[in-house]
Amino acid sequence: MTEPLTSTSKPSGAPSEQRADVIVVGAGPAGSTTAYHLARSGLDVLLLEKTAFPREKVCGDGLTPRATKQLVGMGIDISEEAGWLRNKGLRIVGGGHRLQLDWPELASYPDYGLVRKRDDFDEQLARQAQKAGARLYERCNVGAPILDERTGRITGVEAKLGEDKVPVTFSAPLVVAADGNSTRLSLKMGLHRRDDRPMGVAVRTYFTSPRHEDDYLESWLELWDRRGARDRLLPGYGWVFGMGDGTSNVGLGVLNTSSSFKELDWREVLKAWCASMPEEWGYTPENMTSPIRGAALPMAFNRQPHYTRGLLLVGDAGGLVNPFNGEGIAYAMESGEMAAEIIVQAHARQTAAQRERALLGYPKALQDTYGGYYTLGRAFVKLIGNGKVMKLAAERGLSHPLLMRFTLKMLANLTDPTGGDAMDRLINGLAKVAPSS
Repeated sequence: MTEPLTSTSKPSGAPSEQRADVIVVGAGPAGSTTAYHLARSGLDVLLLEKTAFPREKVCGDGLTPRATKQLVGMGIDISEEAGWLRNKGLRIVGGGHRLQLDWPELASYPDYGLVRKRDDFDEQLARQAQKAGARLYERCNVGAPILDERTGRITGVEAKLGEDKVPVTFSAPLVVAADGNSTRLSLKMGLHRRDDRPMGVAVRTYFTSPRHEDDYLESWLELWDRRGARDRLLPGYGWVFGMGDGTSNVGLGVLNTSSSFKELDWREVLKAWCASMPEEWGYTPENMTSPIRGAALPMAFNRQPHYTRGLLLVGDAGGLVNPFNGEGIAYAMESGEMAAEIIVQAHARQTAAQRERALLGYPKALQDTYGGYYTLGRAFVKLIGNGKVMKLAAERGLSHPLLMRFTLKMLANLTDPTGGDAMDRLINGLAKVAPSS
């Protein structure tokens, strides 16, 4: 096999070629997790990242117990000494109530979450994949897929490497698209976004704040626009996550199921919301430490199929964001682990037909794991797209702690699959009977 290029190599002449068992495009949580598990299983993996670490990503930076479990499984040091801030649960604000709920105690997941900035978080996962044996290329801008003329299968990708944009050809019998919501690779393979699935938008910024060591994630179920002659309830939710480093991550999310999705400038809405908060929290323009940035949240399998012609979609590329709460990192990592396990099994099959049969199990595994739950989530987002429904739910629901504990389990997808309590059995039962698509 050809010796791997580094980001500083400057070969001349014809484009270099690199071969591997699997190419993973994108070194975010989905791609790095996929590469880690593939490399741990002994496969030769190329992990291609278009930027260089550290690099910023728009995110709330809060990790639920689902994501925490994945980090533990990858051997990441998640101690406080290593720079992680633990959180005990979720504080919900709305309807004149403030309700603090601890993460549930379950056999399947830890009872705590974590907070860490995405630039540092993503790099830790990528370096862990490297330690496992994956070959990481930073500043590697992937262009067109390379297709077999006879079968139409993807057999590699063309890329430009480094600051000098050196042409490189990467070849492998399987390619994993982990290149996020925009997923140019999937689009060039003819896989387009489904318009019948919800899409969210998140905007956030950071403030220096005395609340930076808050050990609960905070979610505001009511957003008010107080700029006009009368207050206006907006169809969205806000968050405040203490970062433990002197700053708070403050942001909001809105769904395209709401009538106000296109008509409002959500950066301005965030500014107005922050201006309505208590002055002592410090969420004022002079305390802002970074610009307001936004990103799309592709939800509920909004791009399919998740496997076709040698290409597997993981994370945001496959629209795996949870429609109930906008969480993406846990599902990116879980889908990466799932894809890696199926690829490893397919790699061990003797014939092309057997390998293909194994690979077709990946979309089925996603459907079995998330399909019914995401169907429930799609119904949920249609309901809360109406701001009046959101207001009523906040006013009535937050006065019933038992109901809200059930809601927390449902929205965060935190149940034990077997042997759980009555809430777990009800949620799991609803997900099983809901149609999966």
